[in-house]
Amino acid sequence: MKTSFITGVTGQDGAYLARLLLEHGHRVIGGVRRSASSGLWRLEELGIASHERLSLVNFDLLDPGGAVRLLAGHRPHEVYNLAAQSFVGASFTEPMLTLQTAGAGTLQLLENIRAIDPAIRFYQASSSEMFGLARTSPQDEDTPFCPRTPYGTAKVYAHWMAVNYRETYGLFACSGILYNHESPLRGREFVTRKITDAVARIRLGKLDCLHLGNLDARRDWGYAPEYVDAMVRMMSADKPGTYVLATGRTASIRDFATMAFRAVEVEIQFRGSGVDEIAVDARTGRTLIRVDPALYRPAEVERLVGNPAHARAQLGWEPVVPLEAICVEMVEADLRRNSAGVSL
Repeated sequence: MKTSFITGVTGQDGAYLARLLLEHGHRVIGGVRRSASSGLWRLEELGIASHERLSLVNFDLLDPGGAVRLLAGHRPHEVYNLAAQSFVGASFTEPMLTLQTAGAGTLQLLENIRAIDPAIRFYQASSSEMFGLARTSPQDEDTPFCPRTPYGTAKVYAHWMAVNYRETYGLFACSGILYNHESPLRGREFVTRKITDAVARIRLGKLDCLHLGNLDARRDWGYAPEYVDAMVRMMSADKPGTYVLATGRTASIRDFATMAFRAVEVEIQFRGSGVDEIAVDARTGRTLIRVDPALYRPAEVERLVGNPAHARAQLGWEPVVPLEAICVEMVEADLRRNSAGVSL
């Protein structure tokens, strides 16, 4: 039986990945920080929290000896490194924590794998935020990085360390440069889930108005379960490599909000511009969205879109679920949660 270790197993990607690996017959070891031990709702929602082949262990990327003890004690065949301070906005207020978890934590794992068992396969969760002010569009594996956030900068460091250990020491180290990918398991600190949760609460009469930042920012949004499938494909390949995972399509925050309200049969109209822009219910004229300048990032990445041709050719991977369907699924999940009085 193959043993897989996942850092960040309680996050969106970690939970979906754990479910997929369990379906493939793996034994899964999930690293959980003590401060996050109560946040198992995603594993519970997927019905795997009590799975007989899932073991949750205390693990912190910042603990120098933690990785040594885990790798030596459990002897995993593969390691998926998903843990980090992953909220881009928070990286501006917590740059050192972001660097330590996303950057130094990755290096520590790689070095410990090299020392304990170089045969362990390693997956590094890289990010489209590494491209930042991209020089070309769409971006692919050869596009130069130009990060605009502390998060993106930390991910560039981790990405190149994975490449370095692959090329220098021969480790099977893969990097998936993932563009935004959403699902009902997204955290509410992310703008897509913030929107769908607010739409559900507005629909249920529990909220008056949604406040957002830059409505013009455009992202390439895919479906999280499909993206973890690509991770498993990378780790099963004959050779390690770097892969862009994206849909090749962009939508703005304004577009996503329109889709979300449409999921509860409300058409919205945008009026005004800049910080004075609002969105109103087209039927009643009620203001449903306002722009809050405090929610703008100090440095914004206006548009990111990826080219997944390499993943399609080498892994046979292709995104299928469209953004409209993802948005509806998220709104319906938030309606259920808020109707029950629990919004996670």
